[in-house]
Amino acid sequence: MRFTAAYSIPVLLMLPLLAAPPAGEWQPMFDGKSLKGWQETPFTRHGQVRVENGNIHLAHGGPMTGITWTGDFPRSDYEVRFEAARLQGGDFFASLTFPVKDSFCTWVTGGWGGDIVGLSSLDGWDASDNETRTYFNFESGRWYRFRLQVAGDRIQAWIGDELVVNVSIAGRRVDLRYGEIKLSAPFGFASYNTTGGLRKIEYRLLKPPA
Repeated sequence: MRFTAAYSIPVLLMLPLLAAPPAGEWQPMFDGKSLKGWQETPFTRHGQVRVENGNIHLAHGGPMTGITWTGDFPRSDYEVRFEAARLQGGDFFASLTFPVKDSFCTWVTGGWGGDIVGLSSLDGWDASDNETRTYFNFESGRWYRFRLQVAGDRIQAWIGDELVVNVSIAGRRVDLRYGEIKLSAPFGFASYNTTGGLRKIEYRLLKPPA
């Protein structure tokens, strides 16, 4: 919100503040009917984004298609959960770019040919080359549950009930891979040469807001 010099300090103090959600309560980010709160990420030659049957479809792009959150979002001590499916194609279908304190990172879901999962980037190393790399066989058309937690100096992530990322970032350089993925910041999803589906997107605070 921008204020002009015409406002005096007493008037500013009287203006209402936006209430932060209570810690621990899941907050919906997708109403199942529209892209309210989201905008299409302006990737070069991006595919169509639409809402159909309660799901967000990220159509095959050239190479990426995505959505970026337009509202407020915490920078640490939060948790995100969502469901996603690879509907067509063979690369990442719902990679999540998210805030980490004063920087950003991407949780890659099925990149580099379809089965690599991990964080890009840590100390300049992509998910394919750092210690968060793991392999997961995603079946086309099947919906998977994803959960990401950013708390203090640790990032953890689960697919279903399986912990697939558990890394300390204390003293580490956390940033984004070079290229257009920066357009997903501060919080957004992207697919790569692949049609992806998203639904049930929620987040919660792990601590009361300061």
